[in-house]
Amino acid sequence: MLETKILWADDEINLLKPHILLLNDKGYDVTTFTNGNDALEAFRNGQFDLVFLDENMPGMSGLETLSAIKNIDPDVPVVLITKSEEENLMEDAIGSKIDDYLIKPVNPKQVLLTIKKLIDNKRLINEKTSMAYQQDFRRLGMTLGDKLSYEEWVDVYKKIVFWELELEKLDDPQMHEILTMQKQEANTQFTKFIQQHYLAWMKDRNTAPLMSNELLKKKAFPLLEDNTSVFFILIDNLRYDQWRVIHPLISEYFRIDDEDMYTSILPTATQYARNSIFSGLMPLDMEKRMPKLWQNDDEEGGKNLYEEEFLADNLKRSLHKDCKFSYHKILTFEQGKDLVDNTNNLLKNDFNAVVFNFVDMLSHARTDMQMIKELANDDAAYRSLTLSWFEHSPLFDLLKKLAQQKTKVVLTTDHGTIRVKKPVKVVGDRSTNSNLRYKQGRNLSFNEKDVFLIKNPHEAMLPKINISSSYIFAQNDNYFVYPNNYNQFVNYYNETFQHGGVSLEEMIIPVVTYSPR
Repeated sequence: MLETKILWADDEINLLKPHILLLNDKGYDVTTFTNGNDALEAFRNGQFDLVFLDENMPGMSGLETLSAIKNIDPDVPVVLITKSEEENLMEDAIGSKIDDYLIKPVNPKQVLLTIKKLIDNKRLINEKTSMAYQQDFRRLGMTLGDKLSYEEWVDVYKKIVFWELELEKLDDPQMHEILTMQKQEANTQFTKFIQQHYLAWMKDRNTAPLMSNELLKKKAFPLLEDNTSVFFILIDNLRYDQWRVIHPLISEYFRIDDEDMYTSILPTATQYARNSIFSGLMPLDMEKRMPKLWQNDDEEGGKNLYEEEFLADNLKRSLHKDCKFSYHKILTFEQGKDLVDNTNNLLKNDFNAVVFNFVDMLSHARTDMQMIKELANDDAAYRSLTLSWFEHSPLFDLLKKLAQQKTKVVLTTDHGTIRVKKPVKVVGDRSTNSNLRYKQGRNLSFNEKDVFLIKNPHEAMLPKINISSSYIFAQNDNYFVYPNNYNQFVNYYNETFQHGGVSLEEMIIPVVTYSPR
């Protein structure tokens, strides 16, 4: 480890000789000066990790030296040493971006603690974080070998995301690699869990967790009883880890009333999952109840053109009374700004549903996927891109306006995404859909070990195009590729974010209820 270099300026530096000797014994390289001018000149010409400044020095004062040092290098921590805690002095020091202060007479332990806090803190936190994960790694590994309930799977996924965000702060490739392997193992076991339980959930809904079709009924509609305007905001493709990174911004304006996770239905694709949310129905029931609105995979045109009509039917069916509502789908930045400008009118409604097509906005209205692939080349970069988008989005502007009103906000998504890495060959006829994470069709050819197969779609409450149709779902980070043009597809889609299949990231997703602070 490189020696920490400290600059210390005090007109009574000789009285601090015991402190300097102690720091030297502890391995710190301390350079001393008796005035601000000499200290500033040395700082300009040298490299220091930390600066101690006496506030009351002849000539250039401590505050003046502090300001000059911060102009040269604002990132070097500076500690002001003062004889008093006068309010105006502290305000000036804080305004000059002081990092810490000590009151005279200082004792050596105070000095050491300050150094550890400002210099060694990151190293100590890194070491503690790595050690804590290594301990949790063993516990998680043992847990994955157990027969877990759905609730336990939610806890496992939350724990994995927690460590993803913690280890992201560390420059430790080995720890990242270990976590990646553990996450892959978790997804492998989770796929087996879904294969064992999904059809049983469809058969007996009482055994199922909260799923897409009951989301509004359980999480949004009950809030209408409070006579407040309810905003149901759905961000397309938002994973739990992405919500975790935008939540701190939201929490400045809102408090959480209810934080929960729910399960996206299969396929974890917009056509199925989002339509199920707004209709309050499973896809097979949608096809039966509103055949003119439901679009199968083999039909021409958009698959999510009737969400407002599905929502109107759901409200009427669920509430048994009139409800003044609005529905908005935001595809562009301009549409988002128009929505924000219309907030006062929206507040007159009982219920407002807003869909933010996050991926479309992120990729600048369907720009070539290669751009996203380069900007978000891993999960950490994707989270960072999400945060940047949200911070400057009309959605954040809308939330800030709603925080000034008597409202309830339900924030959620329709499904998550997973970064795909392993191509899996599949063969289908011309009617087979193009999604990379699920395929529907007849005469599908594949390796059964690579997929979750549903031979009879009706058992999964899914429509079938013809009598011999079946569905297959990609598991873990697999994605489906046709044998012809194999290399071209792999080069284009490998390491991109996809959805439609079975994974923790796609299926276990957040639903959070907020109230203004």
